[in-house]
Amino acid sequence: MKPPTLEVEGLRTVFLTDAGPVRAVDGVSFTVDAGETLGIVGESGSGKSVTALSLMRLLEEPARIVGGSMRFQGRDLLAMRPDELRALRGDRMAMVFQDPMTGLNPVIRILRQLTEPMVGHGRFAPSEARRRAIGLLGRMGIASPERNVSRFPHEFSGGMRQRVMLAMGFANDPALLIADEPTTALDVTIQAQILDLLRQLNAEFGTAILLISHDLGVIGSVCRRVAVMYAGEVVEEAPTAAVLEDPRHPYAWALVNAVPRIDQPLGEDRRLVSIEGAPPDALALPPGCRFAPRCPFKVERCEREHPPLAEVAPGRLARCWVTQAGQLLPRTGGAGLGGARAVPSAGAPLLTVRGLVKHFPLPRESLFAPRRVVHAVNGIDLDLARGETLGIVGESGCGKSTLARLVTRIHAPTAGSIVFDGQEIATASAAAIRPLRRRMQMVFQDPYASLNPRMTIGETLAEPLVAHGLAQRGAEVRDRVSGLLATVGLNPAWVSRFPHEFSGGQRQRISIARALALEPELVVADEPISALDVNIQAQILNLMLDLQQRLGLTYLFIAHDLAVVRHLCDRVAVLYLGQVMESAPAEALFARPLHPYTGVLISAVPVPGRARVVLEGEPPSTLIRPTGCPFRGRCPIARPLCETPPPLAEHAPGRWAACHFPGEFAHAGLGA
Repeated sequence: MKPPTLEVEGLRTVFLTDAGPVRAVDGVSFTVDAGETLGIVGESGSGKSVTALSLMRLLEEPARIVGGSMRFQGRDLLAMRPDELRALRGDRMAMVFQDPMTGLNPVIRILRQLTEPMVGHGRFAPSEARRRAIGLLGRMGIASPERNVSRFPHEFSGGMRQRVMLAMGFANDPALLIADEPTTALDVTIQAQILDLLRQLNAEFGTAILLISHDLGVIGSVCRRVAVMYAGEVVEEAPTAAVLEDPRHPYAWALVNAVPRIDQPLGEDRRLVSIEGAPPDALALPPGCRFAPRCPFKVERCEREHPPLAEVAPGRLARCWVTQAGQLLPRTGGAGLGGARAVPSAGAPLLTVRGLVKHFPLPRESLFAPRRVVHAVNGIDLDLARGETLGIVGESGCGKSTLARLVTRIHAPTAGSIVFDGQEIATASAAAIRPLRRRMQMVFQDPYASLNPRMTIGETLAEPLVAHGLAQRGAEVRDRVSGLLATVGLNPAWVSRFPHEFSGGQRQRISIARALALEPELVVADEPISALDVNIQAQILNLMLDLQQRLGLTYLFIAHDLAVVRHLCDRVAVLYLGQVMESAPAEALFARPLHPYTGVLISAVPVPGRARVVLEGEPPSTLIRPTGCPFRGRCPIARPLCETPPPLAEHAPGRWAACHFPGEFAHAGLGA
């Protein structure tokens, strides 16, 4: 019998620091056979990426592998010389990194980056490597590969760059591909295309795939088995479907229940299970179960003895004293958490947008070249009631973030009307807008980029209070800042810390606290959870629900995660190329979408065992507006009539769609 493609036994990797060794990976064991897909899932800091880098022997001092064994096709990776490792990497073993821009050289064209490993490993002659590079790009779904192969990485979108990384990974037909978070922060359609590619290439080449992610939905749609990691060790290993349906470790249970599911009915209570606290300090790990301080099911033994990874059912391993004793965990974690849903006001809308347009002129390429214009927003109509949460969804480049900046008047619109609480602000001067800043605030996608790294969080939160005269410097502003931190679940004693001293979830809470400092009526949240772990996402979503209930907030919530939008929002507007394709109550829209684009987006959400509609290509360029329906070039039901632009019309009470054939896509069983 052939040995497993990859066999890892008791792997231990530490980082040697002045304070002592940090045990990043502590006794990890698993195997991956040829043609198998294994998922590794866990929150940030659990040791997933360090495990992958250890396998590729890419770690340098102060990191050191201090124990265990790693065998690739029977060969000992730890005993290999540097020249043997170089011959292996990029040839029989390949890795796709999380951020393609750090994995691609920005000053080298795509063709050279693709052919370099093929020629360098002696697998292909230069002319054959060129043909193969073009063929690989075409198979990865990149249009016009002969032309695009001569471009630089910055000329590609995020999804296209990730496909280039996958093409590089498969360039030499590796026996093992390690994919580290290959779909993080990608649009749902691009994510679905990348996952389809992984499944297809796994089946076609028989490549063993090790897929690392914090998203169990992504793991469930690709991987047959999953290993759940926490604090540097595997806490559960089992078939993926079994973990999703019946997790046997409390940490895996919390991860499963922290994620909204698009294929499950919504209850009255929208709160999610979240794990409070933080993982243990890798410098001083507890003597018992490492998850015990955060575990809702712990028993006294959990605090004293460290559990082994033992069999709890045929083919299922878990590191838990409770389930090893035969106890089953609850089937669902969402029941009984409290928090009734806020009811939107039936009065006049707080925000009304009509015919909103925003164009960005680009610099001329030459003196006589025509001026090019980016058509970011092209005539949007929206209403937002008091106390309501309106979700804005769509692919990158559809105008979501530009709309957010127009509504808050960070950008001035090219045309159209924005009425906030009865006051027209589209053409208002900066002086007229300034008093309204108190009433409308924004939470940005990247909290670290939106916080001043030179200011403590106490100073960051105090600044708007003092600037708007809501508090005097001294004891009054200190009390207000302490109250804001407590409101978002942070320790008031942390006021003297700087942004870099907080985790991503904590920084996002600080951004929310800053938005709440002026007691606004409208909060515009632009992708506030897109790059966060599922547990931190659950905490932020629960916080937003609690604050809306307590303070009567109105949310404009922008996201590309449709399951989160369905979970949080009362209504949803779907954007494509700066136009509203569909607008409807959330439950009705997800139950039966009227517009084909909405149906494709819903179909692209990774749900284990569910087929999906493949949406080829990417949105057209915003430099040249398409004629007719903007979606017709990618629409699965497009007809000649679509050459005439469809109006945004009401097809049922509260249900608007810009389509000549509303509901036909979902009626054919292709959408939801």
